[in-house]
Amino acid sequence: MNEELASTVGKAAREARSRLGLTQADVAERVGIAMDVYSRMERGRVLPSVTTLRRLCQVLGIDANVLLGLVEPPPREVAPAAVPRGEDPPGLRRLVRVLRALGPGELRSVTQVVQGALGLLRR
Repeated sequence: MNEELASTVGKAAREARSRLGLTQADVAERVGIAMDVYSRMERGRVLPSVTTLRRLCQVLGIDANVLLGLVEPPPREVAPAAVPRGEDPPGLRRLVRVLRALGPGELRSVTQVVQGALGLLRR
């Protein structure tokens, strides 16, 4: 593996992700890879496959030449992303990931707390 290229790809991906206000888990989910794989990619430990590179470019709104370090990014290449139509906002996706890790009893408790809070808010 070319360590310099992996580092270049990782740095560009991290900067684009930060500009979008996304977490590593958000990007990994949208690209369709495991979060730990994406994390290693950002740290320059692994290079993406061509298919993953293409999806990364689409998700991060970044040109492949910028991601590969062939050209410098424009001063403000990516505007803060709006949530695409039909897609849940990042905060909701993070909450769902947390809820999925709960056991049945814990999930019932959280549901009761949320329903109680919503009841208070609707008064």
